[in-house]
Amino acid sequence: MLSKSIEEALNRQIKIEGDSSQVYLAMASWAEVQGFEGISTFMFAQSEEERMHMLKLVKYINQRGGQAKISSIVEPVLDLSSYKVLFKQLLEHEIKVSESINDLVGIALDERDYATHNFLQWYVAEQIEEEANARYILDKINLIGDDKGGLYLFDNEMKNFTSPVTTAK
Repeated sequence: MLSKSIEEALNRQIKIEGDSSQVYLAMASWAEVQGFEGISTFMFAQSEEERMHMLKLVKYINQRGGQAKISSIVEPVLDLSSYKVLFKQLLEHEIKVSESINDLVGIALDERDYATHNFLQWYVAEQIEEEANARYILDKINLIGDDKGGLYLFDNEMKNFTSPVTTAK
């Protein structure tokens, strides 16, 4: 059985994961309209992945005797001035999600809820991968600079992006 404070913290994380899905969806839509087929494909896939992270939390809370709460959707506020700015925001967003997961782990340890602590280790590993991927992509973008040919190749490669990091999936 989950304590009320753990249940509330996990429910806050459900909102964060849902908001993350919306952020990626907004980025995907922008990229698609701009003609970045690869970037939009990547962002649509990321949006779906974040939704799955949210559903995993919903199931966990409900299976542990709690009540998962689904909150309203908030329109993401993004700077859509360039693909480079987009990926910088992506990294900043993933860092915030990592901080939230780390806070959750701390609460689980404080309450000696080792089942939840164990469950959250998947999210810890996932966030390491998400941040590393964002940094890797930004490194590639910085290498491209203003080269249009490089941008074309980058966008094309993003269609089938595979993480250079060991996956937590």
